[in-house]
Amino acid sequence: MKNDLKPDSPFFSKATRTHRLLRVLESVRADEGNDRIGELYTAYGRRIHHDQNLEFDAADALAEAGIDTKHAAAMNDDSFDDIIRAHMDDGLSLTGNDVGTPILGFTNSAGKRVGFFGPVISQRLPHADALNLWDGIMLTAGIDSFWELKRTRTEQPQFGERP
Repeated sequence: MKNDLKPDSPFFSKATRTHRLLRVLESVRADEGNDRIGELYTAYGRRIHHDQNLEFDAADALAEAGIDTKHAAAMNDDSFDDIIRAHMDDGLSLTGNDVGTPILGFTNSAGKRVGFFGPVISQRLPHADALNLWDGIMLTAGIDSFWELKRTRTEQPQFGERP
């Protein structure tokens, strides 16, 4: 949706599939609010990243998350596309259009709404390290002129054992 990929793009199939999974997330959000989104997103991540399976049954992920499997029908419901676009536009309004995902959007210590692309990390962090990373992100968010930190990737993502 963001890049309006054409069917001949090598990314079209994956982007279409993940867009359809976003519809399921939005169906859950519409019914149950934001609180259940993290559980479903985690179930998706296990299948996509740990199992290397993008073609999983959305109903199975919903069931794993303890969410009504009726939401799987949303994969084919384009009525969720407007809200997906609105969320995407909101994130991009904070970062600009020349970023990928993930995008973090939040209110900084000065009360200003800001956003960043990232963080992109290759391994799940120990809890204390994750909190330190978050604190650093929050500190940089308070500096209006801060733009970017980046270095060359030296390893592929490491997802570890499937929880």
